[in-house]
Parts: sequence; structure tokens; C-alpha cells
Amino acid sequence: MSNNKIPQYDNATVEKLASHIKSIIEILGEDPNREGLLKTPQRAAKALIDNTSGYNQDASRLIKQALFTHDGEEMVIVENIEFYSLCEHHVLPFFGTISIGYLPDGEIVGLSKLARVVESQARRLQVQERLTRDVCQIVAQNIKNKGVIVVCEAAHMCMKMRGIEKQETTTATMHYCGDFEKVELQQQFFNLLNLKNNQKK
Repeated sequence: MSNNKIPQYDNATVEKLASHIKSIIEILGEDPNREGLLKTPQRAAKALIDNTSGYNQDASRLIKQALFTHDGEEMVIVENIEFYSLCEHHVLPFFGTISIGYLPDGEIVGLSKLARVVESQARRLQVQERLTRDVCQIVAQNIKNKGVIVVCEAAHMCMKMRGIEKQETTTATMHYCGDFEKVELQQQFFNLLNLKNNQKK
């Protein structure tokens, strides 16, 4: 989980998931009753609940909790928001960063809410392309703006530990709307990202 609170689990849900995980362990040829695996079904069930907790979050509601009037029009960027997600094709992790830019139109949002939007969409069975699009659309639909752009870069374990097994491969996706359809604004966004990255070196 992304916060420091001890998560609460529904015992019935945990046990239902754990029973299936125990069966999977047996099918794989392992003994779920040996010492190292005795509590694995429950642990794995809780991990799966944590990693799909986005299904219980309302991203629009999160944004609306922290909207403020603003008379500026300059680009706002929150960069390198870390995320962890599960590929819906193999239920293997993919992870990376998302950067969000938007052009205010009388309104801004508390910066931490953008990170929470990413978390709400990442913590579910996903594909990177849809994750990128959904974050962009949620921001665009819930903040008064003239344009939104979202860029995601991620590494996929389904490419690293199975199948083609290419260890250095990353995938980049982008989605935008409004004024960010203009190439010059996209370039400005990327120039600002590069400037910040260079300043950190």
C-alpha cells in the first residue's frame, strides 16, 4: 500500500482467494503444507487485494476533494509519479513512472491528488496504454483545463521473465487532449521535463 496505515482485509475475501491460491500451489506440484508455504495462500491473497485496491477508489471524487480557483494559465507538471500495476494478460507486474501536464483554465488541483489518480488506476488489472489514457481522461474531465498530457514509461515483467525475456526493454505511451494536440505545446512539455531531469544530474 502507498500509505503507512495498516490495511484492513475482509476475512471472507481473503480466505476465498487463499483457497484458490492453495489449489494453484498444489497443481504446480508443491506441498502447501510444508513450513515455508503454510501461510503463503493468505499472504498472496492479501497482496492481490492490495495490488487491485484501485477498484475500490473513485478517482473523480479524489480530485474534487482538492480543487482551487486559479487565474494563471501556465503549464502545471507533476513528473515521475511512481506506479506499480498488474498486466491483465499474465497477472505479472509492470511498473514505472507517469508524468502529467495540464493547462489550467480557472482551476488547479492539489498536486498529491494527481498521484492518487495514478494509484487508483494502476492498482488494478491493466495494460499500459489504457492506464495512460484513463489518467489523462480523468484529469481532463474533472479539472477545468485547456489541455492535458500524460506520458508513461514502464518495464514489464511479462517481457523480462517469460516469453522474449528482453531485460532492458521499456515501453513509452502518451495520451493528450485539448491544446496539447498542438505539437509545439507537446514539445514545451517535453522540454520542461528534460530541463528538470538535467538539473537533477
